[in-house]
Amino acid sequence: MSSDEEYDIEVVDKSKEWADFLSKKYKQELRTIGREFPYQRSLIINYETLQKFGRSGVKLADELLGYPNKVFAEVRDALRTHNLLARKDAHEIIPRVNIRFINLPRKTLVRDIRSDQLNTFVSVDGIIRKTTEVRPRLVEAVFRCPAGHMTIREQSYGRFVEPDSCGMADCTQKKLELIPMRSKFIDAEKIRIQETPEGLRGGEQPQTLDVDVTDDLAGLAAPGDRVVINGILKSIQRVTMGAKSTIFDIYLECNSIEFGEKEFEEVNITEEDEAAILELSKDPNLYRKIAHSIAPTIYGNDEVKEAVSLQLFSGIAKEMPDGSTLRGDIHILLVGDPGIAKSQLLRYVVKLSPRGIYTSGKSATSAGLTAAAVKDEFGDGRWTLEAGALVLADMGVAAVDEMDKMQKDDRSSLHEAMEQQTISIAKAGITATLKTRCALLGAANPKLGRFDEYVGISEQINMPPSLLSRFDLIFIMTDKPEKQRDEAIAQHILKAHSVGELIMQHRKHPIEGVDEDYITKELAPVTPEIDPVMFRKYIAYAKRNSFPIITQEAREALVDYYMKLRNLASPDKPVPVTARQLEALVRLAEASARTRLGNSIERDDAIRVIKIVDNCLRKVAYDPQTGSFDIDKIATGVSKQSRDLIRSIKETIRQSGDDTGTARVDQVIETLTQKGFSRDAIEKAVEKLRQGGEAFEPKHGLIKLI
Repeated sequence: MSSDEEYDIEVVDKSKEWADFLSKKYKQELRTIGREFPYQRSLIINYETLQKFGRSGVKLADELLGYPNKVFAEVRDALRTHNLLARKDAHEIIPRVNIRFINLPRKTLVRDIRSDQLNTFVSVDGIIRKTTEVRPRLVEAVFRCPAGHMTIREQSYGRFVEPDSCGMADCTQKKLELIPMRSKFIDAEKIRIQETPEGLRGGEQPQTLDVDVTDDLAGLAAPGDRVVINGILKSIQRVTMGAKSTIFDIYLECNSIEFGEKEFEEVNITEEDEAAILELSKDPNLYRKIAHSIAPTIYGNDEVKEAVSLQLFSGIAKEMPDGSTLRGDIHILLVGDPGIAKSQLLRYVVKLSPRGIYTSGKSATSAGLTAAAVKDEFGDGRWTLEAGALVLADMGVAAVDEMDKMQKDDRSSLHEAMEQQTISIAKAGITATLKTRCALLGAANPKLGRFDEYVGISEQINMPPSLLSRFDLIFIMTDKPEKQRDEAIAQHILKAHSVGELIMQHRKHPIEGVDEDYITKELAPVTPEIDPVMFRKYIAYAKRNSFPIITQEAREALVDYYMKLRNLASPDKPVPVTARQLEALVRLAEASARTRLGNSIERDDAIRVIKIVDNCLRKVAYDPQTGSFDIDKIATGVSKQSRDLIRSIKETIRQSGDDTGTARVDQVIETLTQKGFSRDAIEKAVEKLRQGGEAFEPKHGLIKLI
């Protein structure tokens, strides 16, 4: 017998091989389908299980990748021939059973899809960018001619195919009518997936691929979901202005969808990596090393770097029994003078985060940040939802630069995304809630370009108080001339530039005595202590495995600090902190314990984060005139002192006014200066009352309350 004949025998017996595999590995699943059809009509086969099923399993698995349609037909044939569904009407229902394969070993990037992969089985991962609504699609059309003859024509994805004439030999009728009652329909939906941002090199535009989803998979996915889609790559001819083109568009005929449930599963951690991570977590200088590994080319700013490192590790998101969730993500705002390297820090953090997206406020709209309802050809002219930057950064870090330059309306869309970590859309008849479980790292400049030490911070940041109060930490980064520090910065910058010049020159014209060791030594001041690749793996490992519990000592330290600040408030004193600051302390303490992969939050963690928060509050909420903290400066934009002054002005106008309630401005100012208020503050407050429409000037020098 020749080898060709042997091969032929193997091909003929494929049905038996499939039956053998299914009856041994998927007996239970087939019974369930047989019992619960049509409510359960998909047989999900794990590719790995198939590959491990002896020699025949490896052959069947390889054949699936190259000839998927043939394999689906063979599986159905095995179900029918060997009566695996154990139903009387099995022959009729088998064509309606979906054969789905999951867990393929090799993923293809959208940008790497080529023509030789057409009609093969591929696995693509990405983020869902847009989805259309689920609608019925015609798959088998039944036509009737006026003479009563029936013609059946199968329909594929795309254009509707109509027969030219009746199929009967003796009938010459041309006009045929579609009979929807007799035709077969299937649920269908279109999805557009985009490459995941972490797979892109800098500056690349993410590419997209359209996916055709049918039957029981339709309606499962929402914009922003991270998915792996397995299916057959198909093509459809492009038609421009009625003329057929030689260019074909590709789409993926979806066979199965796997949802990326696990955080950071795209970060692959080997056993050697795990050993190195556990070794690093025991390092006594771990916190210093981690802070120094964030943007090492930027000199100093150690406190900001430490806070940003805690943001990367994040607190623990908690789900309560009543269904409510407590966020674990830490939001940080950096407000600083120009040229202090805020943007560089933001870009570095996005590069480090296993999932990060960078956007600039000037070019970001609320739709681009959150989600947009779009009407375009993708949904055949219907409205579709498109996910924005915060939705795409789900489970990662979203860095928003130039937040003060954003439009007022666009900024308001961040409120819900920051606190509730969802985005609710109610546009064009679409009502949906998308998840935005990301940490926000914002950067902004003061209104006047530079900080004025003598003016309250809330007056200097062009951002609404309601948004500022949602940040756990606000850092004021001022650029004050200081001889020693300025010299150190200058040396650091010049060192970085000179090493860069040396490397470039050595690459073009090799310099004698310059080798890899010499360059490494010279680069030491601007080299991160922990390699960025290792750092990413460390963060992913910590987020997957570390869930610390607070100890009694740490709890007492946090409560003592909170109570100490609250006790500063008395009826005539401002409110120093709110419960939001206490929640921020808890989140930061969790992140601090996670950094060293700890199982409990110790007193040291509490003291470390109290120090960071205390420094922030001193710069942001400290009222120099009263000598105490006043969180209202940030939470409401009006300090307690300003409120007291406005109340006093209103009372003075009522008391010193005539019968019509009109008072002289200079008299009001004189009365209040005797009570200890400054003349400048009184004039400002009077002007504020006028602008706010609470008072008006009937004549110059007079004021009357409305």
